[in-house]
Amino acid sequence: MKRRNFLRNSALFSLSGLIAGNTFSQDEKRKEALIGPIGIQLYTVRDDMQKNPIETIRKIAGIGYKDVECAGYTERKFYGMSKKEFKKLLMDNGLTMKSGHTGTGQQNPAQKATMVNNWEAFCEDAAYMGQEYVVCAYLTEDERKTIDQYKKLAELFNSCGEVAKSFGLTFAFHNHDFEFVKIDKQVPFDIFLNETDAALVKFELDHFWIKKAGYNANYFFDRYPGRFPLWHVKDMSNDADKTFETVGKGSIDWKEVFNLRKASGMKYFYVEQDAVRKGTAMESIVNSYQYLNNLKV
Repeated sequence: MKRRNFLRNSALFSLSGLIAGNTFSQDEKRKEALIGPIGIQLYTVRDDMQKNPIETIRKIAGIGYKDVECAGYTERKFYGMSKKEFKKLLMDNGLTMKSGHTGTGQQNPAQKATMVNNWEAFCEDAAYMGQEYVVCAYLTEDERKTIDQYKKLAELFNSCGEVAKSFGLTFAFHNHDFEFVKIDKQVPFDIFLNETDAALVKFELDHFWIKKAGYNANYFFDRYPGRFPLWHVKDMSNDADKTFETVGKGSIDWKEVFNLRKASGMKYFYVEQDAVRKGTAMESIVNSYQYLNNLKV
């Protein structure tokens, strides 16, 4: 047995043992999910990635995930590794990285390869990694106080989208719930939808945050078909806390959600859980994978 396969199978075995009575076979792991290849947003296992990114990536591949979304790019490095090193790590484990996150960089203008400082370098690195999407993942509180700020951000998105396109990439924005809180009687997310070029700016819809904001995802898919090629598959707990939950154990009807994928234009989706209340993040992503791998739509 090749060393790489041995390590991958060993990772699967150790992870399966974490959850008594909830294991799955190699055949189950390898079969293609009916809803398509299952991706994982690495922010979910950020602590593991910080401690040991190599072993964490091996475990993720061992579970059965096919694609990862980066949340650890800083100063032209991926989780402290050069792009060459990180790409090799992914390839050695049979993983792709079709999408990656960043921030605007407005809070730290000196930082390299951000949306406001040498964006071309970020896009160059993303293209090297085989990404198709580059995603603005979050707006700091200071960036989103006024409608004027949102309008200027829409301009920035258009500009970044144009540069990204020149590298064969598509720019997207990832929502939370605060973009739906009205400012001066306007919904900020509407500005992003209506004042950005639909050919240059797409969206990564986070199903948890949309629900938290009081919206149904279909509301946006009906009005802006095809503009949501990326999803975050993130569940919401059934209790009063309405917090993050392992996919399939919360209140979101995922069968209903995935039946909307054609209208949204969904191309890739990523399991994400911002915080884990019980057990570990690694245990949670095993359970999320098992649920989605067996979801019938």
